[in-house]
Amino acid sequence: MSLRIRLARGGAKKRPYYRIVVTDSRMPRDGRFIERVGSYNPMLPKDHADRIVLNGDRIKHWLSVGAQPSDRVARFLGAAEIAAVPVISEQTKKNLPKAKAQERLREAEEKAAEAAEAAAAPVEEAVAEEAPAEEAAAEEAPAEEAAAEEAPAEEAAPEEAPAEEAPAEEESKA
Repeated sequence: MSLRIRLARGGAKKRPYYRIVVTDSRMPRDGRFIERVGSYNPMLPKDHADRIVLNGDRIKHWLSVGAQPSDRVARFLGAAEIAAVPVISEQTKKNLPKAKAQERLREAEEKAAEAAEAAAAPVEEAVAEEAPAEEAAAEEAPAEEAAAEEAPAEEAAPEEAPAEEAPAEEESKA
């Protein structure tokens, strides 16, 4: 016999109230149960003490004899530190996509990975291109310094030129 700890709905229309029960997994949701081990009232505020009521000793007993909690009850038990907190994933068994949708997701992931690789390659090339540009700039800097050293010599040449022109003027006077 497969035992489950799950919610059994009660309450009026649009006013839900749940009992947390231990039952045979083959029984209907609101059908026959073995033992009532707690209650859940979703109409109360989240911080209210009576929102979730659990009988920890009995729940531990049923877990020890092999009862499996439903997803929702497992979250309640994890929050109350009665059992290990279940790993909550984005996809549970109930809402997994079908085979074709999974194939499309894989294809989309592969395309995204290829696009990321393609985007990474130009960045690496750009980095490789920047390095020679920096080296060329470093080589141009000494050339600019040399030009700056030559400039005073050129400035000196125009000062000498008027001195040379002066004798030419003297010759024209003569």
